[in-house]
Amino acid sequence: MTSNNRKLVPEAMDSLEKFKYEVASEVGVNLKNGYNGNISARDAGKIGGNMVKKMIQQAENSMINK
Repeated sequence: MTSNNRKLVPEAMDSLEKFKYEVASEVGVNLKNGYNGNISARDAGKIGGNMVKKMIQQAENSMINK
C-alpha cells in the first residue's frame, strides 16, 4: 500500500511538528517525542481539528490584512 500523503512544502515539516505539540498542549493532550500511536482517536481528532481551525483562522486574517 502506498501513501498519497506527500508533503507539498517539505520545508514546513519542522514548523508543523512544533505546531502539533503546541496545539496538543493547549487541548490537554500529552504527546511524547516520537511515536504517539497510543493516543485515542478522540484526542488525535482534537489535535488535528484545532490545528485546522487555527490554520483557517490565520489564512482568513491574512486575507483581511491584504
